[in-house]
Amino acid sequence: MPPSDRILSRLLALHPKRIDLTLGRVLRLLGRLSNPEDHLPPVIHIAGTNGKGSTLAFIGAMLRAAGYLVHVYISPHLVRFHERIRLGGDEGAPIDEDSLALLLGECERVNAGAPITFFEITTAAALLAFSREPADYVLLETGLGGRLDATNVIAKPALTLITPISHDHHEFLGDSLAGIAREKAGIMKKNVPVITGPQLPEADEVLAAEAARIGARHLRYGEDWQVYEQHGRLIYQDMSGLMDLPLPGLKGRHQLMNAGLAVAAIRALGPTRMDEPALEQGLKGASWPGRLQRLTGALARLVPEGAELWLDGGHNPAAGQVLAETMAGMEEKSSKPLVLIVGMLANKDMAGFLAPFQGLISHVVTLTIPGEDNAADAGDLAALAAGLGFSVVAAADLTHAVRTAAGLRKGGAARILIAGSLYLAGQVLAADQK
Repeated sequence: MPPSDRILSRLLALHPKRIDLTLGRVLRLLGRLSNPEDHLPPVIHIAGTNGKGSTLAFIGAMLRAAGYLVHVYISPHLVRFHERIRLGGDEGAPIDEDSLALLLGECERVNAGAPITFFEITTAAALLAFSREPADYVLLETGLGGRLDATNVIAKPALTLITPISHDHHEFLGDSLAGIAREKAGIMKKNVPVITGPQLPEADEVLAAEAARIGARHLRYGEDWQVYEQHGRLIYQDMSGLMDLPLPGLKGRHQLMNAGLAVAAIRALGPTRMDEPALEQGLKGASWPGRLQRLTGALARLVPEGAELWLDGGHNPAAGQVLAETMAGMEEKSSKPLVLIVGMLANKDMAGFLAPFQGLISHVVTLTIPGEDNAADAGDLAALAAGLGFSVVAAADLTHAVRTAAGLRKGGAARILIAGSLYLAGQVLAADQK
């Protein structure tokens, strides 16, 4: 076992809960580390329910294309924890094992066994790394919510972004969309621009009111900026003018909005050496594993020639909606029967995620996410899907699920989508890379 894995295992035992939202513990540890959060390059802080990772990927790709060094912090990881911390000098590559082990070990020693959640202490490690390595920007993604998220310790970021908000994490953020929006709005800071993506009216009202209350310049989608597709191009428009750009490299209609939010962020940063070719290169070249990614490795070899195997970590009703719309768009361009392989956590809105696929997919294959204590049972998920009118098969494991999905269509030319959880997405990527 690598040294970092041994330390990570010990860090998991420092608090009885995986999630316990407060800022007190992380601020205490950061204070003992000489407050690295106060010694960072300009920070772009991103919250929201869906699209945070993709928006971050577009911003990072555009900044790097212009020659900037960019630190990145994301969560969760898909295959290895190292993915969460990316240093600018390595062009966005995951942190190396030796550096990670040293960082985690230092934070563990300084914490001295005090209660702290896994996310809090690993966030402190990331901020410590970013304070020691030169870069031009830090892209900081919230873990959960915003107001009490461990990343919300930056007194004055350069910019805050809030992607579309929807229902998720009810047990921590509440059941009302307005309440969830208030938690996400907690990353806003006085005199710091905040850019918000497309929002449902209930969330939009909360975000606008909070920006006005604290004195943050609010750039709203549909009012201060907009983006749309025209003749196979991405058209972005704000008060400074119109830009004619290539469509984003990431698949899915929803990526148009994520790309637009990223362009709005770049424009709001003010004078930079960013030019239009850098924007174009970043839009086309951005990559984000596990987000509507076509698989081509070991798992893909289990499906017949002519079939397609896709992966997405979407796991809430809003994600189900955009995935269903994207699959419908693929069907219009190239007709193939769609089979959905789904595994989810038990605390997710499984019916809400599956409902948008009604009338679109031919079969559903369910599986229990291996190794996840809170995974929904494949049989229970199958019963729920059958109740929604789907033709369902419960699979024993991932390989069985892929083989089953591939065998459901005698012609062999199915389009198979694996979705429902980022935890499942990580296991799928690991299996496909073998």
